[in-house]
Amino acid sequence: MLMEVGDHIIAHTKAGDMQGVVLPSSTKKTFVLKLSSGYNVGVPRKNVKTVSLVEKMKVTKEKDIKKIAHSVKKKTIAILHTGGTIASKVDYATGAVVAKYSPEEIVDMFPELEQLANIRSRLISNMSSDDMRFSHYNTMAKEVAKEIKEGADGIIITHGTDTIASSSAALSFILEDLPVPVLFVGSQRSSDRGGTDAFLNLMSAVYFMLESDFAEVGLCMHKGLSDDLCVILPGLKCRKMHSSRRDAFHAINAEPYAEVHFLEKKIHILDHSYTKKSTKELQLQLFKEVKIGWLRSRPQMFASELKAFSKYHGLLLEGTGMGHMPIGSDKENEKILAELKKLCKKMPVVMSLQTLSGRVDMHVYSPGRTLLDIGVLGNYSDMHPETAYIKLAWLVSNHPKEVRELFGKDLRGELRSRTVQ
Repeated sequence: MLMEVGDHIIAHTKAGDMQGVVLPSSTKKTFVLKLSSGYNVGVPRKNVKTVSLVEKMKVTKEKDIKKIAHSVKKKTIAILHTGGTIASKVDYATGAVVAKYSPEEIVDMFPELEQLANIRSRLISNMSSDDMRFSHYNTMAKEVAKEIKEGADGIIITHGTDTIASSSAALSFILEDLPVPVLFVGSQRSSDRGGTDAFLNLMSAVYFMLESDFAEVGLCMHKGLSDDLCVILPGLKCRKMHSSRRDAFHAINAEPYAEVHFLEKKIHILDHSYTKKSTKELQLQLFKEVKIGWLRSRPQMFASELKAFSKYHGLLLEGTGMGHMPIGSDKENEKILAELKKLCKKMPVVMSLQTLSGRVDMHVYSPGRTLLDIGVLGNYSDMHPETAYIKLAWLVSNHPKEVRELFGKDLRGELRSRTVQ
């Protein structure tokens, strides 16, 4: 089976013929094909009867990219890349994923950007969003501060979509008195695939920052499955609600801030409560290397699970219903209550909801009142668990003696007085 990475082949398998470009494979038992649809497929070699060569790999010279000129008539948008697929394409000659990060490369991929603004673009990290830690939030915040100091009128952070909501929440807390907009932008489908959402998400984010008075941390992603509308979501109230749909992101217990019709050059403001642009001086309140636990309530829990958090700095509970844990009607459940009491004396323990939508209310049922009595925090909170976790970690990092007082106060727009149905 003589074939090389980059060859265009037809694999005649027991299940039928598959045609595509050979990509690098991590195992000798399987080879990988990039199909014309943009998807990759692994083909077990044992299932292949014969292989037909369509075309050998061609080595092509990369085209020259023109330099972009700075215009004093345009505002400046800085794009900070942390990874993800939004600025990546597949090199079909080698099968490698090639990421484009320089201003010239970004404008070459998205030429319409140059018509809107001066673009500054650079790589600050290159990682899966699942690998994010508190130290990476600090890095992002420091780079945002650097861009603001150098005169950026808005900053876009490109980010993998899996944990983009946690990162947007983290920067919402770190960046105090933010004078310009910071928008996280991701893509559910990479730039080399048909139906990619990268173009509209990025262009809509830039257009919104230039044409509105918005100046806080938010998220710009698709609204709906058609390719004509994006939505601006609050950085502290957004969440990924589907694994793969382009409209995977929604506001939780809040309204979206705006809809952006980039192709029609229209912005529809839905909620005017966002922070407006100002001349305030940015302050950074960074995370420390704190240990915050996260425990989800469920049937058949054991008290020993809580003991694992005894040396942590805080604990998030993800309760059922309005904020409940299994603490009665069984000896093991009574042990869980005893362990919770111990933890509440050592550290802040806060409640959030598995339901996501709705508000914690531990006053309604007696088990909830018991949790309040032993010191569990978070009553009446409408933060979804990711934001509650980030807020707890940020408070422990910056205001360790005031966590119990501050967790229930709205600091950045994470708590809303009105419940959104």
